[in-house]
Amino acid sequence: MIEEKKEKFGEQSAEQVNIQEILFRYLIHWPWFVVSVIICVAFAWGYLRLATPIYNISATVLIKDEKKGGGASMSSDLEKMGLDGFVSSSSNVDNEIEVLRSRSLAREVVNHLGLFVTYMDMDEFPVRELYRASPVLVSLIPEEADKLPQTMEVSMSLQPTGVMDVQITVGKKEYQKQFEKLPAVFPTDEGTVAFLANNDTLTTVRPEGVTKERHITAFINRPLSVAKGYANSLSIVPTSKATSVVSVSLINSSTQRGRDYINKLLEMYNINANNDKNEVAQKTAEFINERIGIISKELGSTEQDLENFKRSAGITDLSSEAQIALTGNAEYEKKRVENQTQINLVTDLQRYMSGNDYEVLPTNVGLQDTGLAGAIERYNEMLAERNRLLRTSTESNPTIINLNTSIRAMHGNVKATLDATLKGLEITKADLAREASRYSRRISDAPTQERQFVSIARQQEIKSGLYLMLLQKREENAIVLAATANNAKIIDEALADGSPVSPKRMTIYLTALLLGIGIPVGIIYLISLTKFKIEGRTDVEKLTSFPVIGDIPLADEKSGSIAVFENKNNLMSETFRNVRTNLQFMLENDKNVILVTSTISGEGKSFVSANLAISLSLLGKKVVIVGLDIRKPGLNKVFNIPKKEHGITQYLTNTTTNLMDLVQPSDINKNLFILPGGTVPPNPTELLAREGLDKAVETLKKNFDYVILDTAPVGMVTDTLLIGRVADLSIYVCRADYTRKAEFTLINELAENNKLPNLCIAINGLDLRKKKYGYYYGYGKYGKYYGYGKRYGYGYGYGEHKVKNK
Repeated sequence: MIEEKKEKFGEQSAEQVNIQEILFRYLIHWPWFVVSVIICVAFAWGYLRLATPIYNISATVLIKDEKKGGGASMSSDLEKMGLDGFVSSSSNVDNEIEVLRSRSLAREVVNHLGLFVTYMDMDEFPVRELYRASPVLVSLIPEEADKLPQTMEVSMSLQPTGVMDVQITVGKKEYQKQFEKLPAVFPTDEGTVAFLANNDTLTTVRPEGVTKERHITAFINRPLSVAKGYANSLSIVPTSKATSVVSVSLINSSTQRGRDYINKLLEMYNINANNDKNEVAQKTAEFINERIGIISKELGSTEQDLENFKRSAGITDLSSEAQIALTGNAEYEKKRVENQTQINLVTDLQRYMSGNDYEVLPTNVGLQDTGLAGAIERYNEMLAERNRLLRTSTESNPTIINLNTSIRAMHGNVKATLDATLKGLEITKADLAREASRYSRRISDAPTQERQFVSIARQQEIKSGLYLMLLQKREENAIVLAATANNAKIIDEALADGSPVSPKRMTIYLTALLLGIGIPVGIIYLISLTKFKIEGRTDVEKLTSFPVIGDIPLADEKSGSIAVFENKNNLMSETFRNVRTNLQFMLENDKNVILVTSTISGEGKSFVSANLAISLSLLGKKVVIVGLDIRKPGLNKVFNIPKKEHGITQYLTNTTTNLMDLVQPSDINKNLFILPGGTVPPNPTELLAREGLDKAVETLKKNFDYVILDTAPVGMVTDTLLIGRVADLSIYVCRADYTRKAEFTLINELAENNKLPNLCIAINGLDLRKKKYGYYYGYGKYGKYYGYGKRYGYGYGYGEHKVKNK
């Protein structure tokens, strides 16, 4: 019945006890939390003061994709122009996103913008980064920067006079040099570092108007490593599945640098995409230019062959030359006929003159030689004059004789003229024959020349047509190259968010607050894990399931071992009243033997036994406290009993002795009696194992309402286990900050093996000066007692039940 009620009550209050205990365990250290929160918030403020804000820079970009309606109409336009063979189709959006994220593209951007070199103003606190604001620019070609074994640190000290001291550090290597003016170069084993002036002056004018020396440090990293960092901090996310619009975001400490990076990234992406799309057109242009060069040479060679053919053939136009040849041949044939006619006439005149000396020569026969015709006409006139004179005179007439002489001379002249004329005609005949033959050959050679001319002209025409076609295709290809549209169109330019993404002030302060609370919690928890001794009821309840009948504060050393007095309502008296009440609730009717023990000495079992006995005697009950720690009797010291030789050991040694004669009254209360241990025997274990102990307890039970047995520590000797057979209830005393938690293993084993009857726990030595026991303050006031009783599940509730059972 009692055990059922205790279990029910414990279940009802278990959750409340745990929550309150946990809260109280930490709240009693509230100064730790205050200090920790202040320190953490101060650190958070300092961190926000020194930390470089990180911003999110983003842009919205349309990636042209024909599948999602993002393609341009240029393709269809070029298809109408017949240039669709030079146009490549748009790529899938997902593929283009991967291209934008690629490290190779990021490396191109880093190299182009020189982002692998960062500048820090060492004169500022905290150190401030100078993006596009450094008065001196440090340059190292990307190829050399890629070979750096680690980051190159370039420390520059700029004097107001313009002199600059430079120290370069790469690992363990150091280089130093001074420059009088800029630009300057600094050769090192890792590469040649160049220094250029970024502004008109190298000095800085402070707000107060004073020119001071500046200290700037440049850090040169490997471009590939920097590109990897930018690629990892770049986020490209499609805005929706139905469109080809993506959001390009970059996390960076400089908003300007972030904008520059995104803009240059899209620019380089468009350039590369256009190069990819125009690759066919560019290859075509290269092929066309190559073919134009070849065809140009072949066309020139063909035209040279045509020229040489015309020159060798002596013609400019074959058809015209052929017509000329035919006309010339006919003309020369006609002249040959005429020439032959003249030759025949001259020959006939020669034959005619040879047989007829004084005969008139024929005239108007077609002679074309006017000199011959004139000579013949004069000859005929002289013959006519002779014939006229002969009609009137004779041949002897001197006139006739003179005339004959003239006629003979004229005859010879005409004959000579005929001979000369004939020779001239023969020469003309040869010339005419030669020219006629030439025209004849030209006429006969015309078919062959025409065939050769057509063949050469055909090659020239083919080469010329191909050359014109290539020129046309080159212009068409140039149109395609000029008409290529960018693959990415910027919808919203790169802009930074209004507030930095890191550090976030509210998050940092909230984290600091949580850390300020969590650090003490963790420390307290770790301390609790490292504690090997019990501190109070909570530890005991975790280590064992046996009921705790009371929490006894640490007694004042000045008051001695007796802490309970009659008619006094102090804290200790109330504590033992609570213990007394809980014991009455646990003891069944007619059960009045209470055993008090502990694990080791010093835990206060004698103190608890004595004050519990006093508390019970204040109820008007006869109470006897028996000192059964016969190896080390302690009741004599507690109650100031001078006769140490009188005690229960005398009875145990000789059971014929009157036990009641050994019982001594106490001067504290008339109802309290003491049976000390007596003389320390040589065989305490054997004495306690004999039947004398049973007889002694039976005698005490008949004469007293309560028998309190103050026994030896159970963890040191086995005496108490032998005494347990005569007890009705066992109080196991443990001491706060003294009893080890591991010792509760022994307590649990004793209970499991039923070596101690009806076991319960009493916690002794709670130091109320410690804040962890602060809930005991003011406990001496009666009103607080109810709170304590409710808090631990014992007290008046059990006491009232006991009274009712009586």
